[in-house]
Amino acid sequence: MKPTSLVRLLVCVALLLPVATIANPALWVVRNAHTTIYLFGTVHLLPDDTHWHYPALDKALADSDSLTIELTDDDSATMQSLVLQYGLDPTHPLSDQLSASENAALLQAAQTAGVPGGMQTLQIMRPWLAGLTLAVEPLIKAGLDPAHGVDKLLKAQMLQAGKPVNGMETSEQQIRMLADLPTDVQLDFLRSTLRDIDKGPAELTRLISAWKDGDTDSIARIENDEVRQQAPALYQRLLVQRNQAWAGKIAAMLQQPGTVFIAVGAAHLAGPDSVQVQLHKLGVEAARQ
Repeated sequence: MKPTSLVRLLVCVALLLPVATIANPALWVVRNAHTTIYLFGTVHLLPDDTHWHYPALDKALADSDSLTIELTDDDSATMQSLVLQYGLDPTHPLSDQLSASENAALLQAAQTAGVPGGMQTLQIMRPWLAGLTLAVEPLIKAGLDPAHGVDKLLKAQMLQAGKPVNGMETSEQQIRMLADLPTDVQLDFLRSTLRDIDKGPAELTRLISAWKDGDTDSIARIENDEVRQQAPALYQRLLVQRNQAWAGKIAAMLQQPGTVFIAVGAAHLAGPDSVQVQLHKLGVEAARQ
């Protein structure tokens, strides 16, 4: 499995290149007699010169009474505390869990990714955190800033407008989705990262185009298909189970009058197990705008 696919399912779908064309990311709406809920797929890291607003999106935001995103408690202090709690294990050095050839690959990957502290930093990490670090660090090094992610920009916009912002999950819930994986599954994730560490940019560039065009079929192929085929248990935990839970929350929101804008990672709104599919199973239909 490709590490970028796993990483984007959990915490980060990244845009690597600035774009000059006007984006038109996909937007859906769920309605009943007294409630309107918009569903919008996001990317979590974004160059600050990427343009993605368009009239239908802006109108939906203006009409909405509140915003719901994946996380609202992902400040640096909270995340640092969670990483210390769930991501480090100095009593079981990473090198003891890998073969000699894998350790050589880990050393090279740490240098290639520009991990601060290199191999020594990775040694005390649990396998899930080491794999995530190796996949994400090059993106941060390249200048991609989480503060420019679509969810962060939407949050700032709605707060400035005096509208409340809520979270689908907590940071601890998201961290534990990886931290609670069996060690052998975590090590498989790390090994995948080591094998495919140079393949991320081309795949993410394809994802950029799909997201800009609102091409959910391509998003599903890039984001979800390989994980579903090669790691079905992980796919169930990171995507299907979350989509089912979110669909239940959205169905409950329909019982309260008003208009809500929901923005979650684009992978959750694409493919055969999407939030929209889970809503359909509950008798709720989402219409593409």
